[in-house]
Amino acid sequence: MNTLELSILLPAMLAGSLVVLTHIPLGQEVLRRGIIFIDLAIAQIAGLGVIAAYSFGWETHGWEVQIVAVSTALTGALFLYWCEKSWPDVQEAIIGVLFILAATAGILLLANNPHAGEHIKELLVGQILWITYESLIPVIIVYALVLTAWFTLHKRIGSLGFYAIFAVTVTLSVQLVGIYLVFASLIIPALATRMIQGHRLWVGYAIGLMGYATGLLVSAIFDLPSGAVIVWALATIAILAASYISVFKSTSKTQP
Repeated sequence: MNTLELSILLPAMLAGSLVVLTHIPLGQEVLRRGIIFIDLAIAQIAGLGVIAAYSFGWETHGWEVQIVAVSTALTGALFLYWCEKSWPDVQEAIIGVLFILAATAGILLLANNPHAGEHIKELLVGQILWITYESLIPVIIVYALVLTAWFTLHKRIGSLGFYAIFAVTVTLSVQLVGIYLVFASLIIPALATRMIQGHRLWVGYAIGLMGYATGLLVSAIFDLPSGAVIVWALATIAILAASYISVFKSTSKTQP
């Protein structure tokens, strides 16, 4: 592997590591709450905010875009929080409808944009290989605040605080790695570790980091789209980990 490839892969791996650090605990909480598709909905709403900002001609990573994207995601999160209180029995259905509305609204906003396909693809699969160390500085700062708030206050912040933290985190992640990887990073490790009683967080972190590292290496070797390969790498490693956990638990039960 040459120096040029490393200069691309190392920032991408750092971005993936940041996503893993923040998304594993949030994904486990999503699974615990039984609102699996909230991440897709919030991610799509954040993406809609980015698309709306594009229509004003603002710079892709300018502060105006970030304000619009975060504000849009927070609005969606507040709406879902209200739905949780008002209609808990149909919340998952409402989340699905919200996802579809946000997705189709984005298509409508880009209907007359000659670069519509490129924008939509970037939001879905991300541009992880184009990430630079400089672009990660504000992300590191925000993620550090998110992790501090989560690990010190998550037992006291309630649903509203959870939705707010989730919205801010996912908004940044969508612009880093795309909607597909956001969903995969949140849910796949959480599913693989759902049967673990202790050290669940650390096992989830291991699965996530191995998934990103493997996916980036395979995509570089075979010249394949990184986002899609990382999703499959996460799924493969999660299946292997879940199988090992299942066998280990079965063996432990049969031993005297």
